[in-house]
Amino acid sequence: MAAILPLYEAIPPRPLRLLRFVGHGPADQLGPVCAPEDRRLAAEGLARAARGPGDLLLAERLDGEAQWAHRLAMPVVRHEPSPRVEIAAPSWEDYLAGRSAHFRQSVRRGERKLRREHGLSFRLSDGPHLDADLDSLFHLHELRWQGAATRFGKQRAFHRDFAAVALDRGWLRLWLAEIAGRPVAAWYGFRFAGADWHYQNGRDPRWNREGIGFVLLAHTIREAVDDGMREYKMLLGGESYKDRFATSNPGLQTLVLGSRLAGTAAARATAAAARLSPTARRRLVAVSARLGIGR
Repeated sequence: MAAILPLYEAIPPRPLRLLRFVGHGPADQLGPVCAPEDRRLAAEGLARAARGPGDLLLAERLDGEAQWAHRLAMPVVRHEPSPRVEIAAPSWEDYLAGRSAHFRQSVRRGERKLRREHGLSFRLSDGPHLDADLDSLFHLHELRWQGAATRFGKQRAFHRDFAAVALDRGWLRLWLAEIAGRPVAAWYGFRFAGADWHYQNGRDPRWNREGIGFVLLAHTIREAVDDGMREYKMLLGGESYKDRFATSNPGLQTLVLGSRLAGTAAARATAAAARLSPTARRRLVAVSARLGIGR
């Protein structure tokens, strides 16, 4: 098997048949599952999937570095930031040497102050403590967003199950920053295919002045560098704190594949509708169907 194309039929009724990647919406990055050398074959498979006269493929949040737009000869209808740290330095100190003097001082001074004055320590979650550490993550994430709707929400049970599987397979990276043995910040991500993937975090706002979030982020990147990872993916979002560490930003690209000009126009409209409410999306699809788009 060269590649997996995790597609599903989002709008079954003819004349409009819309294909999308499983996981769109909550996922930070989507696309074919394949080795870099098999991307050409994966692109050919995607093109065949959207070959029918009424077929449209809305390919959201593809890795810009993989050049899917070029491989598929399709326009990019949406571009979103996705910074990363390309780890070329052999050590953390070598990485810091390539950053500004102000940045180096901020990284070193922040952690040193917290260790000296408050007894800061870092801990990587393990099996016996996983459930309690996930409780800390969820709690700190809610504190960080102060009651606003969070990424976890009703998905806690899923993350508990997946985190246990990821831990068993060596993928899980759940870091806790602790003061006097009490978690004050948490970082939740994964280690896979030579990269660390930063998914979510949380922190106690009472420690914002001490920069606890920045200090924990720096620690996780240092661990990735010292463990020989090839990159550290910060995933979706162009927040300024990511830019302080990132070395590149190939971004995420949304493409549309349609067999006819009208179909491509409908797919672009559907891409824009991804930012609308479910009701608005259903109305757009209904209008497209009445107009016979894709026949």
